[in-house]
Amino acid sequence: MSHGRGMSHYQKMRTITSEKISSAVRQLTMEAASQLEPDILEALLQARDSEESLLARHVLELLISNADIASREKVPVCQDTGVAVLFVEVGQQVAISGSLEEAIQAGVRSGYQDGFLRKSVCDPLTRVNTGTNTPAVIHYEIVEGDQVRIAMLPKGCGSENMSGLTMLPPSAGIEGMVDFVVKQAVEAGPNPCPPIVVGVGMGGSFEKAAYLAKKSLLRPLGEASPRHDLAELEQQILTEINKQGVGVQGLGGNHTALAVHIDSFPSHIASLPVAVNIQCHAHRHKEIVI
Repeated sequence: MSHGRGMSHYQKMRTITSEKISSAVRQLTMEAASQLEPDILEALLQARDSEESLLARHVLELLISNADIASREKVPVCQDTGVAVLFVEVGQQVAISGSLEEAIQAGVRSGYQDGFLRKSVCDPLTRVNTGTNTPAVIHYEIVEGDQVRIAMLPKGCGSENMSGLTMLPPSAGIEGMVDFVVKQAVEAGPNPCPPIVVGVGMGGSFEKAAYLAKKSLLRPLGEASPRHDLAELEQQILTEINKQGVGVQGLGGNHTALAVHIDSFPSHIASLPVAVNIQCHAHRHKEIVI
């Protein structure tokens, strides 16, 4: 009987070719560089309409115009086309013909090549450019179902370099966590090209907090955390950041950040890891389900 159940389960497996994965990643790579998602454009428009500073409002107009030109002309919205970061959810009932890892890396390589995108990945010690913008950073997760979901973040380093992580003592509490996040965002100044999106990972371990901070950026912009207390904290931190007056491109005004997204995970009783991953105003990300 167990053999029969095994065969039945096997027959439900869905095969996806590595070529299909590569093709999808190639397309994501090129589209992410030039086409901002509707939630990002809507947030920029809302920021423009509610901006108190005339100078900042003018700059927001330029950023919106730049995004429109990039989309119409199919050219990068920013010259820094980033490090390719991918979040890949693989259904348990999916079989990949060939290497999934190589299929994704091949898609990134061809996307940067065929899209004429700047290749910025180099060896950390020798600083020699790999010439392909690979290897991409890939995070895998096994989930239920028979689909593969691929989300891509081309992460420019003007914003990435302004990110940070701290291991707070639990006694620091919510106040210490808020202070760290606000300080990280405000001290970044104009470097990450504000208005920024602030991803926060709270809890887990050293590496889990950083992962959560980056993954939180995939949430539709401004969509509140499903946890009521975290949703309130997101709004509190956003308000506090915008009160500091860094503003659009560091020129002042009331829009230093467009949104704050917090993801959390249980942590050790003696530790409170907090990570901040900052994203620029051109919050480039694309997703596909295969």
